[in-house]
Amino acid sequence: SHLGCGHSAPHQALEEELAAFTGRARALVFSSGYAANLGVITSLLTRQDGIFEDSLNHASLLDGGLLSGAAFTRFKHNCTTDLTERLAKSSARHKLVAVDWVFSMDGDKAPLFDLAQISAQHRAWLMVDDAHGFGCLGPRGAGSLDAAGVSEQQVPIYMATLGKALGCAGAFIAGSEDLIECLIQFARTYIYTTALPPALAAATRAALQLVQTEPQRRLQLQENI
Repeated sequence: SHLGCGHSAPHQALEEELAAFTGRARALVFSSGYAANLGVITSLLTRQDGIFEDSLNHASLLDGGLLSGAAFTRFKHNCTTDLTERLAKSSARHKLVAVDWVFSMDGDKAPLFDLAQISAQHRAWLMVDDAHGFGCLGPRGAGSLDAAGVSEQQVPIYMATLGKALGCAGAFIAGSEDLIECLIQFARTYIYTTALPPALAAATRAALQLVQTEPQRRLQLQENI
């Protein structure tokens, strides 16, 4: 495990490079996207809280919401009006809005800028799963936040996977110093599982460099689409 003897120099370097690329204070690498989503949601929420998820979210986000014990609400797909009404009715201590940015089945995108404004109005955290945007969308390949023009303050919890555009495996959460320290202490899917092999962390670092130095790959992808 990372907290035993599994966290090596390649893991640390990868986390630092992911944080720099996404413009966040820190990043934390998980062994899979499923583990990352379960870990962050169950670490931040309890039964006193509420989670609001798009009806077409990935199973890992849905399962994280159910396992957290928080009041679980699914709003209509990409419907900001439905989300606003449900947030307004909630008396939860803390509120978390969790969405995919690019939905894997239909390929459509969440209205991220509008969701950020609604979340701020209702004092809710916004979490974005960017599994299908990171590495291939946005002007730098940095995914949803660059493409949608939203800041870290608007989206304090950013998740992306390393097994899609980067062609490796694993996932990461990027955010503030406090968020990452919280996950290291409380995310059971980080604490109680085997870390990625160091060689895979090194390969992911190389893939991340290709994203930044070979933009023609993204251009070719857009032409193919």
